[in-house]
Amino acid sequence: MNIKRILPAIVGLLVAATAPAFAEGDRYRAFSTTAESITGDISMDDFSITFANGESLKFAALLGDHFVVDGERVNASLYSVEDPADPELENGNRLCGAGDVTYLASWSGGEGLTIVAVFTGDEPPESSADMCASYTYQD
Repeated sequence: MNIKRILPAIVGLLVAATAPAFAEGDRYRAFSTTAESITGDISMDDFSITFANGESLKFAALLGDHFVVDGERVNASLYSVEDPADPELENGNRLCGAGDVTYLASWSGGEGLTIVAVFTGDEPPESSADMCASYTYQD
């Protein structure tokens, strides 16, 4: 067999085998009562967040890697939402319930937990004090 013929096939198989993992993003299990009743389990990466019912929000940009949570600066990801919306999720609940979500932040909640907070303002939020809702997930 010729290595020039086999190598492209092997590379193609590797790419095909790993593609779904990148498309799905990291999976998080709903941990807080709020997350269980509104979002369900989610998958999230640097491009979007997808909720249990299949609704999703695409991110326009990563705006920062730090955020102020309860007065303390923490490592976090702050995203702007490409097309602001307040999608209908589990049990007819809305993600924010107070307008279209324009920004989303996520950070470690400690001990294998991730916090996701949503915001409705026109300007990027400066702290967790500006959020309309937050949800806790198990990594």
